[in-house]
Amino acid sequence: MEIDIVKNEKERFVIIGGGFGGLEIARRLVKLNVQVVLIDRHNYHQFQPLFYQVATAGLEPSSIIFPFRRNFQRKDNFHFRMAEVDRIDGEKKIVHTSIGYLTFDKLIIATGATNNFFGNNEIEEHALAMKSINESLRIRNRVLEQFEEALSVPENEKKEHITFAIAGGGPTGVELAGSIAEMKRYILPKEYPELDFDQMRIILVEGAPRVLNAMLEKSSMKAKKYLEGLGVEVLVNTRVNGYDGTELTLNNDTTIRAKTLIWAAGIKGNYIDGIPEDAKVRGNRISVNQFNQIIGMEDVYAIGDVANMANVDLAYPNGHPQLAQVAIQQGNRFYKNMKDQLRGKEMTPFKYKNLGTMATVGRNKAVVELPKMKFYGFFAWLVWMLVHLRSILGVRNKFIVFLNWVWNYFTYNLSLRVIIKGGANKDQD
Repeated sequence: MEIDIVKNEKERFVIIGGGFGGLEIARRLVKLNVQVVLIDRHNYHQFQPLFYQVATAGLEPSSIIFPFRRNFQRKDNFHFRMAEVDRIDGEKKIVHTSIGYLTFDKLIIATGATNNFFGNNEIEEHALAMKSINESLRIRNRVLEQFEEALSVPENEKKEHITFAIAGGGPTGVELAGSIAEMKRYILPKEYPELDFDQMRIILVEGAPRVLNAMLEKSSMKAKKYLEGLGVEVLVNTRVNGYDGTELTLNNDTTIRAKTLIWAAGIKGNYIDGIPEDAKVRGNRISVNQFNQIIGMEDVYAIGDVANMANVDLAYPNGHPQLAQVAIQQGNRFYKNMKDQLRGKEMTPFKYKNLGTMATVGRNKAVVELPKMKFYGFFAWLVWMLVHLRSILGVRNKFIVFLNWVWNYFTYNLSLRVIIKGGANKDQD
């Protein structure tokens, strides 16, 4: 069955995925005389950098999601369909989805990345990941449930309920560890006075020699110092080899009893069937040329986390980092190239401009690396907040997030500590 979208004389661009890159392309392409079709499994854009605040009861999910349709009101050349993509047929130029098939003139794959458990089925079954709003809510429920359950278990079992292990010392793991540590310091003792919070442990496990390994060593050391100052146990040069839901096994044969393991240790691209196998590279990414065109395919492109532009940019011989800024810049360059093509001009190769990296560790603590300066502490924390606030879609969402941050800062209180369950426990997002 064909999806009911009337094909007119305009060139049809089909975009799979409404993350940072896919949304950037859609928002710009609608300015041209083309037809734009966006396909996503959700009907909203998710602001991933703040998932950890949803997971730690700092923000409600509605604050960091934005409906696609609201973003394209009164755009007659834009169409959205909520569907799962099954496969693509590059020769016939057809996308097969859960609601039918759709033809395209040009196809952009912007499916992003998902969790990578590196083939460890035991960890995948028992650990909690954080690559979607649903998964963030599941973490929030689990964290709060552990304190409720700790009140009613025997004394010798309490400690494992209030021990939280986080695998992965990148920005996600660091920010999550810092946020849970601040809950321990400012919030939880008031809520659960019966518990001994000297027993609570927050353990960050990182396989590299330092946390925030992609940043400068000084930034890594600052972040580690901030974390340890909050009471986080930072284990570097250490990996989680196994987890059965109660006990972690590390690569040095150490075991840690914990009812909660949050996985932030790796990602892999959301690969789609129908792409030539020789275009598939390490980490499930798709090999593309300097114009983001998939190697061996015509009129099919990939951008963002799922794309791998190797041996093109001398600064990134193995491909660009899987960051939102890369996806946004690739989306912008793709739009400009399509506009040039329509005008009979040649396309321009993509060149990534590193605007900087940053991570927050908690209240008044952050590390920021800009191209010409690096700074830490309170001012870095203000910059981190400003950058993220500007990036959130929607005036209402910006206002609500800002209001939550101000309230939490001055009251040392989080108002969203509720356990809400619904539907199946296992989510495939």
